[in-house]
Amino acid sequence: MKTLAKLPVTIVTGFLGSGKTTLLRHMLDNAQGRRIAVIVNEFGELGIDGEILKQCSIGCTEEEANGRVYELANGCLCCTVQEEFFPVMRELVARRGDLDHILIETSGLALPKPLVQAFQWPEIRSACTVDAVITVVDSPAVAAGTFAAFPDQVDAQRKLDPNLDHESPLHELFADQLASADLVILNKSDLISPEDLARVRLEVAEELPPAVKVIEASSGRVPLDVLIGLGAGSEEHIDGRHSHHDHHHEGEDDHDHDAFDSISIDLPQADEALLLDALTQLVVQHGILRVKGFAAIPNKPMRLLIQGVGTRFDKHFDRAWGADEARITRLVLIGQELDAVGLEAQLRAALSV
Repeated sequence: MKTLAKLPVTIVTGFLGSGKTTLLRHMLDNAQGRRIAVIVNEFGELGIDGEILKQCSIGCTEEEANGRVYELANGCLCCTVQEEFFPVMRELVARRGDLDHILIETSGLALPKPLVQAFQWPEIRSACTVDAVITVVDSPAVAAGTFAAFPDQVDAQRKLDPNLDHESPLHELFADQLASADLVILNKSDLISPEDLARVRLEVAEELPPAVKVIEASSGRVPLDVLIGLGAGSEEHIDGRHSHHDHHHEGEDDHDHDAFDSISIDLPQADEALLLDALTQLVVQHGILRVKGFAAIPNKPMRLLIQGVGTRFDKHFDRAWGADEARITRLVLIGQELDAVGLEAQLRAALSV
């Protein structure tokens, strides 16, 4: 009986807004026939990131796509690993003869080291190996000294997590994301000057072992052969990578994200401009960290995909509505102490629905 080779796994990490999902979309769009399973870790009852990734032109049916995108609904991946990650990985291991690669996108605050260490577990180690940890860096944010595109939102998340309460939290989190990296992508490199990019490269290099490669990218556009097939075997050497937060995962099991609220709101069709204005007002008034979802726009045959971090919203029409599909607007709002009833009422009032 032929022994199956270990299934390679790529872990993509980076701050909120750095471009992780864009990178994954690029990887799937250029899969070149590879059979890739995706684990998307985000807050939210609805896997909106999963919806985004399912729209990639990877040449599979909707049914197949639904079977290849796994969404972990709550908490950062490093902390829900025993409850959710292991069963998902066990299912993928059982199917590894049908797969060529696994991609894992961590949440914006997830520290990659504990996740990589999970691949030391015998049942996973015998079947999988971490091909590489890829850290996506927001180059303009690092050049500006904020490290994240939306430092207020990231810092608000940090303050809700007692395990991340440090004097220089964003810099330490940034350093810890780099500490586990086998490849670093300086994303959005086209948005800053060559001089600033050189400074970012030097700052990043200070946190890395000399062997770790650093490459530049715009909108995550990097050849797939550069991103996979690195063969790093990260689980073999991760214990030797120093992290500021190592002590928070030694003999402790109190990592808790219960202070986060994630609410889902369904609305009828909505005017695009009115909807975006209303969402902006909600973000400002209620400190909402993240908005994700899709909208039905009157007289438009396609669905409008919406992603918001802070008051910045990205949107595009991703696909046509199905003939039998209900044309509704479905949104996930993520924040602290959110009043679901009140927020839905405010949205409906603003949209007059």
